[in-house]
Amino acid sequence: MKNWLAIRPPLPASRPDRRSVPIVLILAGLSLVAIVVNVGQGEYPIEIFDLVQTLLGIDTGNPDLPFVIQTLRLPRTLVAFLVGVALAISGAIFQGLTRNPLADPGIIGINAGASLAAVTTIVLFPDAPVATLPIAAFVGALFMAALIYSLAGTGQNSPMLLILLGIGLSAIATACTSLMISLGSIYQVSQALVWLAGSVYGRTWEDLFALLPWTMVGTALALGLTRELNILNLGDEIATGLGSRVNWQRAQLVIVAVALAGSAVATAGAIGFVGLIAPHIARQLVGGNYRQILPVTALIGGILVTIADTIGRTIFAPIELPCGVVIAAIGAPFFLYLLIQNRYRQC
Repeated sequence: MKNWLAIRPPLPASRPDRRSVPIVLILAGLSLVAIVVNVGQGEYPIEIFDLVQTLLGIDTGNPDLPFVIQTLRLPRTLVAFLVGVALAISGAIFQGLTRNPLADPGIIGINAGASLAAVTTIVLFPDAPVATLPIAAFVGALFMAALIYSLAGTGQNSPMLLILLGIGLSAIATACTSLMISLGSIYQVSQALVWLAGSVYGRTWEDLFALLPWTMVGTALALGLTRELNILNLGDEIATGLGSRVNWQRAQLVIVAVALAGSAVATAGAIGFVGLIAPHIARQLVGGNYRQILPVTALIGGILVTIADTIGRTIFAPIELPCGVVIAAIGAPFFLYLLIQNRYRQC
C-alpha cells in the first residue's frame, strides 16, 4: 500500500479526472449487482428474472414475492447501501482533515457519541418517531467531535494523539451507553443491543426515508467542498497562504462528516471500519485528489455494507450475523496493519 500521507494532493482541477470515470461506472455496476444479490438471497431465494418482474410490477404467479421483496428485503438493502455511503464519505473527510490514515468515525469516537445519544433517546423517549433518532445521533456525534478537536486540535502535532483521545472518549461514551441500557426495559435493552452490534435487520421504508435526506444532502455538500478539503489537506500554513479561511472551512467539513456518520449510526447502529477501509481503497484506484476520492469512496462504502449484510444473512442461515460483525472481522486486521505502519512512520 502506498504511503498516501507522503503524497500531497494536487489542487483540484476544473474538470474531473477522466481516469476516474470508468472506475465510477464499474463501481456503480458493482453496486447494482450487490443490491440485486442482497435482495435475491436469503432463506427464500429469488431468481433474478422473478426479482426484476416483481420490481417492475409484473405478476409472476407467486403472491409471496411482492411482500418478500418490496416489504422485507428492498428497504433493508437500500438502507445498508446508504449507510455504507454515509460512513465512507465521513471517514474520507476525517482522514483528509487530519491527514491521518487511522481516522474513522468509529475509531475516533464519533460513532460512540452518536450511539450514546441514540440509545438515550430509545430508553428515555420510547415513543419518539424514527425521524428523531438521526437528529439525536447528530447532536451526540457533533458534541463528541467538538470535544475531541478541542483537546487535540487537528491532530497535526501528533497523528496518534487524535486516535488515542478518540479511543479514550469512546470508552467513556460506551460506558455511559451501557448505563443507559441497564436503565431500560427488556424490550428496549434487546433493541439497543442488536442496534449497537451494527445491523440493518428489520429496517423499513420509514427508516429509509428518514436516512435518505441526510445522506443525499450530506453527500452533495461533501462533493461541493472537495476543493476546500484538498487545500486543507496541504496543511494549515499552506492553506492560509492560499487565502483559505481555514477554521471556517474545517468547521463546515466537520459538520458534514458528523451529520453523515450520526445519521448512519442512528439508522443501523455502530458499524465500524467502513470509513477506514473505503477511502484507502479509493486512493489506490484514483490517487489523492478528493474530487475523485469521494465519489469512489461512497460507492465502495455502499458495496462493503451491502455485501456484509448479504454474508451475515446467508453464511449461517437461518441465524443472522449483524453486518457490523462481518465488517469488523475484515476491518480489525486492516486497522492493526495501518497502526503498525503508522507507528514506524512516527519513529
